[in-house]
Amino acid sequence: MTKEENERRLTYLKSIVARLPEKPGSYQYYNEEGTIIYVGKAKNLKSRVSSYFHTEVDRYKTKVLVSKIFDISYTVVNTEEDALLLENALIKKYNPRYNVLLKDGKTYPSICITNEVLPRIFTTRTINKKWGTYYGPYSHVGTMYGVLEIIKKLYHPRTCRTPITAEGISAGKYQVCLDYHIKNCAGACVGKQSVDEYQHNITQAREILKGNTRGILRELREEMSRLAEELRFEEAEEVKRKYLLLDGFVSKSEVVSHTIDNVDVFSITNDDRIAYINYIHVSNGSINQSFTFEYKKPLNETSEELLQLGIVEMRERFNSTSKEIVVPFELDLHMDGVTITVPQRGDKKTLLDLSVMNGKQYKFDRLKQAEKLNPEQKQVRLMKELQEKLGLPKLPYQIECFDNSNISGTDAVAACVVFKQMKPSKRDYKKYNIKTVVGPDDYASMKEVVRRRYTRMTEEEEPLPDLIVADGGRGQMEVIREVIEDELHLDIPIAGLAKNDRHRTNELLYGFPPVSVQLKTDSELFHVLTRLQDEVHRFAITFHRDKRSKHALHSELDEIRGIGPKTRDQLLHAMKSVKRIKEADIQQLTDVIGASKAQIVYEYFHKDLAQ
Repeated sequence: MTKEENERRLTYLKSIVARLPEKPGSYQYYNEEGTIIYVGKAKNLKSRVSSYFHTEVDRYKTKVLVSKIFDISYTVVNTEEDALLLENALIKKYNPRYNVLLKDGKTYPSICITNEVLPRIFTTRTINKKWGTYYGPYSHVGTMYGVLEIIKKLYHPRTCRTPITAEGISAGKYQVCLDYHIKNCAGACVGKQSVDEYQHNITQAREILKGNTRGILRELREEMSRLAEELRFEEAEEVKRKYLLLDGFVSKSEVVSHTIDNVDVFSITNDDRIAYINYIHVSNGSINQSFTFEYKKPLNETSEELLQLGIVEMRERFNSTSKEIVVPFELDLHMDGVTITVPQRGDKKTLLDLSVMNGKQYKFDRLKQAEKLNPEQKQVRLMKELQEKLGLPKLPYQIECFDNSNISGTDAVAACVVFKQMKPSKRDYKKYNIKTVVGPDDYASMKEVVRRRYTRMTEEEEPLPDLIVADGGRGQMEVIREVIEDELHLDIPIAGLAKNDRHRTNELLYGFPPVSVQLKTDSELFHVLTRLQDEVHRFAITFHRDKRSKHALHSELDEIRGIGPKTRDQLLHAMKSVKRIKEADIQQLTDVIGASKAQIVYEYFHKDLAQ
């Protein structure tokens, strides 16, 4: 598009904006092909739409959207609530590219009660309202089957698919099935149970599915008392069985407060690209629905905008008629006959906290699932977390850690391990023999190793680490800082892992003077850092052990000029000890290592005789 064409486009759009009414409504943006690419709502159409065309609009995604608009249409309504409902309906119909998109990864199952003379109750993922009434959907399948199980135990609804009519029952057209014989059905199809009694049971089952269990319990208790007064003890015992079953089921559900009834609770948890909106419905003090949905954010929509859309979407989806909505912050949302509450304390605040917890858990579960499919995503998340905790200038892609090992200053060594993308990079590990330090001086040894490593890396122009982690807390951090900053004049962040009295790592230190960084010891990031610490310990100790072993294996044969390790090992393998080698004659030695080398070994051990 040329500059002149773009100016003509904007002039045309601004002329539409100038004619917009200052009333509530929904507006639609069209691209060059005439396809709706965005649907919005506003309590003042002119003010809202004109805001897209201000020169000071600084959101990149909004600028991209505006560059795609070639036409605008709108619909005026009476109230902001109507505008929100219309916006929701149009988004569902046209699925515009730049609107918030509800992600439904799967169809949740529901419970259906059929419209039959003897209704059936079963689970389904297909909704066809002409066949019956649907309850749900249920995001937690275990909860759904728990409700079904209690209904089956209480009322024994039929499970057969036989089309049953009242006329057929009267004519004796049907026969009982196995369920009747094992007492899972009362035989209403053959008149063993009256149709009225069966339908009364279904009515009570409907109330349970709606969450109205307390009303059913009250009815059962009254019926039990009435039957007992009439001395109908067997029937009273059967009602008591039902009462205890239902009461046990209710006691396991999440009861918040008996005073809270028919309330919707919404909360929102955000990340860069997706918003997670949790919905909880409370009836008779019990939570009977809880769902979390994902909304993609094409235009960096605010939490307020997303939550408003989520409220309308979910209330419509679940046919909610609640007259009170609990939310975490004030919303510019007005719904006829509905009160919006932002609780600060009490039972409703407890409900809101529970909703927030569910949203965060759902986000965490989705993140874990994504990280299993893409392990690098987890590593980037941990690097970002460490960067934020320490305030690092860039992601700590390469982290290095040092450790010393010696016994009373002998065989002193040091090791450096390297983690890249929060994983060990073993090909970059380094071993160091301590050369300039005499005796057990860990600080001096650390200085020598750090100086040698980063001097060489600087001279060879190798990439320096993004973070150095000192194993040993404040003291080690200071000696590393003296080398890095004071001697080499390098700018490398330094952190430390300090131990408690039980010699267990319990805190992360950063800065000078070092301060403790708030980090939970059971967090993933802390586990990665302690793994770094454990790895440098292992590497240093293994190196030290190998060095000691070589010294321990040193024998008199190593002092013989002209005899190398391979010949030495041949002799030891054949004769088992240095003593036997000393006592061997020239022929025995020749048989093992050949004449020339045998002569060298024999002369070495018998030089006194030769003199």
